[in-house]
Amino acid sequence: MPKYICLGNFTQQGVKNIADAPKRDESARRLAELAGGNAQIYYTLGEYDFVALIEMPNDESMLKFLIQMCSMGNVVTKTLKAWSESEFAEVVGQMKGSL
Repeated sequence: MPKYICLGNFTQQGVKNIADAPKRDESARRLAELAGGNAQIYYTLGEYDFVALIEMPNDESMLKFLIQMCSMGNVVTKTLKAWSESEFAEVVGQMKGSL
C-alpha cells in the first residue's frame, strides 16, 4: 500500500482549539480507515508541530483524505510520498540494465 509522510503545523484556529486535538486525531484515524488506509500521528518539536505516517490504497484516496483534513482549518500540511527500503531496492534492481 502506498505510504505518505505528512509534515504539519497548527493554524491559529488549530492552536486556539488545541484541547480538541486528541478528538481530531481520532477522527483522522477513522477517516483513514474508512478510506482503506491507516494513520499514525506523532507530535514533534521543531519546524513542524506533528508528523503523520499514512498508508492509503492510492494517491486519489490520499488526496481526498488531505482535502477533508485540511478543509477543517486546523492544520496545514506538506505531504511526501514515501517508499520503504525494500520497495526502493526493487525499483533500483529493475534499473540495473539501464544504468
